[in-house]
Amino acid sequence: MRKTFSLAIEGKNRDRLLDAAKHDIRKYLKRERRRDLPAGVDFWDFDCRFGLTQETAERVHLGSLIDSVNAAAAAGADSFYVEILAAHGVRKPREPGSAPDADSVHFGEDD
Repeated sequence: MRKTFSLAIEGKNRDRLLDAAKHDIRKYLKRERRRDLPAGVDFWDFDCRFGLTQETAERVHLGSLIDSVNAAAAAGADSFYVEILAAHGVRKPREPGSAPDADSVHFGEDD
């Protein structure tokens, strides 16, 4: 998905255009995640870019994409560019003998 979303269309409410843009982004991600995985692939990963224009778009993490959209809208931007490309994700196995950090694991009350 490579798209420039406009937030300044005459006769349309800016907040509704913002909500529609976020809905389109989430709908695209949901549709891509439903696709069948190729052999040897564990999950769908996404390469995302965000900017006010296509030329100024910078790489962002998928988890912060909606936050970037909200920040651009709060700053008064009239449009923004979003690029989301699906990529193959493969989980890396843990090394033998490595365990989760003992400080982060809690099984009960401290005595």
